[in-house]
Amino acid sequence: MSDDAPKSAYELAMERLRRKDKEASVEEHPLTAKQKAAIAEARQFHQAKAAEREILHQAALAAARTHEEVDKLNEELRRDQERLAGDRDRKIAEIRGDRPA
Repeated sequence: MSDDAPKSAYELAMERLRRKDKEASVEEHPLTAKQKAAIAEARQFHQAKAAEREILHQAALAAARTHEEVDKLNEELRRDQERLAGDRDRKIAEIRGDRPA
């Protein structure tokens, strides 16, 4: 493809992001094999915990007798999912060497 060819919106957005990173002195460094494995493990752990929580939620829903109980169980599941995702994201940031803000 020649340099004169029009760029996609994705390519333009990536160029802007790279320019912003360069201006902010953000270094881009590839992940090591050990980091990739640790990130995969963190994601797999999160997926297992989320699946376990979903199974427990379904069992609790089957025992629920009122709409209020169902609503409460759904809210608990939502909070647990958010907490697990936050834990996973913090762990991945730690592995990558990013410092949480």
